[in-house]
Amino acid sequence: MTVKFHKMHGLGNDFVVLDLRSQDFPIGEITAKKLADRHTGVGCDQVLVLRKPLDNRHLASFDIWNSDGSRAGQCGNGVRCLGMYLHMRSETPQGAFTLGGPAGEVEIECLEDGNVRVDMGPPIFEAARIPLLLTAVDGWYYLDIDGESRKLGAVSMGNPHALLVVDGIDTTDVAHLGAIISRHPAFPQGCNAGFAQVIDRKNIRLRVFERGADETSACGSGACAAMSILRRANLVDETVNVTQAGGNLILSWNSGADSVIMTGPATHVFEGNLE
Repeated sequence: MTVKFHKMHGLGNDFVVLDLRSQDFPIGEITAKKLADRHTGVGCDQVLVLRKPLDNRHLASFDIWNSDGSRAGQCGNGVRCLGMYLHMRSETPQGAFTLGGPAGEVEIECLEDGNVRVDMGPPIFEAARIPLLLTAVDGWYYLDIDGESRKLGAVSMGNPHALLVVDGIDTTDVAHLGAIISRHPAFPQGCNAGFAQVIDRKNIRLRVFERGADETSACGSGACAAMSILRRANLVDETVNVTQAGGNLILSWNSGADSVIMTGPATHVFEGNLE
């Protein structure tokens, strides 16, 4: 059985895209891990599976598999890539369209400048819905790491995120701290651990240790989480440029129940066949 796949990336956060709307290919934890392996598989941070819509309001539905074989609820860079993939196939209408994902409906628009805009929905700060087993103190949480109490923000963007504000992002031990935070018992489902350096009210630098994929060159939902946590704390304006190793995303969020709007690129690299 031969199955076509597409390799895509959003700011270097890379994906294997499987369009299973007209192909039959069984995928689970073991298969996802094999595909994601950079030595013996295609290699990627996540596997994106496109399926027929479950709701007639949606253009398609999708699933997300991390490189370790676990499932993900949301992936901002991946959603942009799926939008671009459908646009490349001339399947997208003028203006916005919706896909159904693990965390719910996502609205996407492919722009004339080649970027993709995504309505990521409102950030969820309630601890029980993140979920997080800590009590907030003035909107922040405190986690004991290596004998030191660390102040962090937390939010759900369809998947759980923690954020530490750091003075110097280049000198922060993201691998060590990220591994501890992402697997800490205070987060019963794990979390993506973000590290943000606030340059000014319109610019931040960000690194993200992703649950199930370790540090990636960019994390779309992580950028949304960082911006909303910092905005809620009045540390940034309502539109922010988020710089990650792979490039820049523009994030907008006002407050409350407003959606976080993410704008950035999506790139098709190549297509191939799995046998």
